[in-house]
Amino acid sequence: MRYPRDMTGYGENVPAANWPNGAKIAVQIVLNYEEGGENNILHGDAASEAFLSEITGAAPWPGQRHWNMESIYEYGSRAGFWRVHRLLKDLPITVYGVATALARAPQQLAAMKRAGWEIASHGLKWIEHKDMSVEEERAQIREAIRLHTEVVGAPPRGWYTGRCSINTIELAAEECDLAYIADSYADDLPYWIKAGGKDQLIVPYTMDCNDMRFAIQAGYTNGHQFESYLKDSFDMLYDEGQAGAPKVLSIGLHCRLIGRPGRAMALKRALDHFRQHEGVWFATREQIADHWAKTHPPKRGLTPSSMDKQSFVAEFGGIFEHSPWIAEAAFDLDLGPTHDSAAGVHNALARMFRSAPEDKRLGVLTAHPDLAGKLAAAGRLTRESTAEQAGAGLDMLTDEERATFTKLNETYTGKFGFPFIIAVRDNTKASIMAAFKRRIENDRETEFAEACRQVERIAELRLQEKFAE
Repeated sequence: MRYPRDMTGYGENVPAANWPNGAKIAVQIVLNYEEGGENNILHGDAASEAFLSEITGAAPWPGQRHWNMESIYEYGSRAGFWRVHRLLKDLPITVYGVATALARAPQQLAAMKRAGWEIASHGLKWIEHKDMSVEEERAQIREAIRLHTEVVGAPPRGWYTGRCSINTIELAAEECDLAYIADSYADDLPYWIKAGGKDQLIVPYTMDCNDMRFAIQAGYTNGHQFESYLKDSFDMLYDEGQAGAPKVLSIGLHCRLIGRPGRAMALKRALDHFRQHEGVWFATREQIADHWAKTHPPKRGLTPSSMDKQSFVAEFGGIFEHSPWIAEAAFDLDLGPTHDSAAGVHNALARMFRSAPEDKRLGVLTAHPDLAGKLAAAGRLTRESTAEQAGAGLDMLTDEERATFTKLNETYTGKFGFPFIIAVRDNTKASIMAAFKRRIENDRETEFAEACRQVERIAELRLQEKFAE
């Protein structure tokens, strides 16, 4: 069983987004349309809604309607939607539409279409999915797609459940041909995963730049806090974009929350701030997904975490010279997608090398050939060692240089009991010779530790070359 979470993502190597027209930032605004799809016994649910409202400490009322809760949600569809629509109708935004809510909102749906907004799926109903069986959730997703297509006139290209289960992304990818799924908060940029037996693009959503924080205890208490947070988020990402690494500012809104006058004014001020900047791309999530799929299609490369043991050892067993036992031991670690990189595999292999008894590590050292030694002359080095020594010019020595290396090798090995090891790709012929002469004066403990560090560095360089291929 592999550890399924990717704790690294793009890491230091953030891809260039290349937004249209050289934009420094993509601003993606979501309006969640949930009103009429929330928990309600009128909808066949067991209890009333208790999530994201003005009622502090709301709890479900089993078997009863909750008049106050219902009227708060109704404000979102009756008044809040139209206020937000007036603010955003000239911008390309995405609607996360709960299918049953959209079915109860023909006028609002017509207004969304007039504005040219993308209408993505927000599931069948605005309810929890965490306790659903796989088959129950699959049925919900299928019915959501069917009803969405019937009501909107076209199937959705985007998906966000929100109150999802651990199975949601896999099921949505299996059941739908989606440009993106948004059930993630893991990045500032889109990214690819394997789900539903295919490459699935994820366009992460947000919980921080989200008006839901007006409805939770650890949240915003007035519009200025929301406005300030949106501006600060925009400014940080805009600065990163100017520095060459554009991102997405994702903003989440709800009709019944941001649609209240005091909060809507804060949104208006934040939008004015955004518009004062050059190079801002306001986009739907669908537009971002299509751009990313075209500009950064899924890559095909080594995926060590998906290999069986035989394949893993065959691929990485020679990274530490003639020591496949290191790869065999590393395979049994808690590896996952975050190890599907040169740094990830190197960490796993190096852990096994470092934790091995001294005699096992000595065996790794003694498996290395002498530099410019007899094995090299006889053409009996591994492919990696041959390329490495040739890269530093050790295959083209003068007779005098070869005699010097031979003497140093004999003296060094006689003193320490293992050959001189150095990451030749980090060096030149001259610097290797200088290191040889310097290190031969070390005591054994110091030199053993240095040789081990060099072995790890050689492995790191070999892995970087392997993954670059």
